[in-house]
Amino acid sequence: MTSLPKQSPSYEKNVDLKVSTDKKVEDLHKLIENIKLCMMTTRCSDTGKLVSRAMVPHIPANHLPADLWFFTNTSTHKMDELKQDPNVNLGLYKLSTGEWISVSGTAELINDHAKITELYTPDIKTWFSDLEDGVHNGEAGDPRIGIIYVKADTVHYSLKDVTTPVQVWRIVKDAVTGQLPKVPAERELSSEELQTSRSTKKLEE
Repeated sequence: MTSLPKQSPSYEKNVDLKVSTDKKVEDLHKLIENIKLCMMTTRCSDTGKLVSRAMVPHIPANHLPADLWFFTNTSTHKMDELKQDPNVNLGLYKLSTGEWISVSGTAELINDHAKITELYTPDIKTWFSDLEDGVHNGEAGDPRIGIIYVKADTVHYSLKDVTTPVQVWRIVKDAVTGQLPKVPAERELSSEELQTSRSTKKLEE
């Protein structure tokens, strides 16, 4: 039996292996900054099925190469899911360019009031109704508010390196010639690269 190749021919043509880890992290940060929503996938604690919901990512700190923070209501079902299985996937997509990011990571619930206050912004209140009891008001001290911290294990993302007209021309040309099209470059950050970057950035602070 003939074994399948490790990667698809399309991936092999578009994977970008020429950039340094620092450059991959820098470009990843810039890409995340322009994406306002992501889909967080967890495993349902009752059925074992994968489920996704839209979340708003907090831009990663300089010393955290791809680790993201998310404000959350601590009384929702996803808290039970994460307690049972903290492995998550984060999918981000930039509609205007077709660029995307896939982060496989490990989630942790953070109830540190100091961290919540540090990251809190007024728009967070929109997602928490004011129960008018002086406590559950959507402010930083609301006990319903927590943070999900996702530590990235691996990252796979695409980066558009040419204008849209050039990209369309490439696809049409390759379709005519029967070749695989050159589309946005694909990059990967391994767990080793991410850990090295975390350590390096931490030392630079």
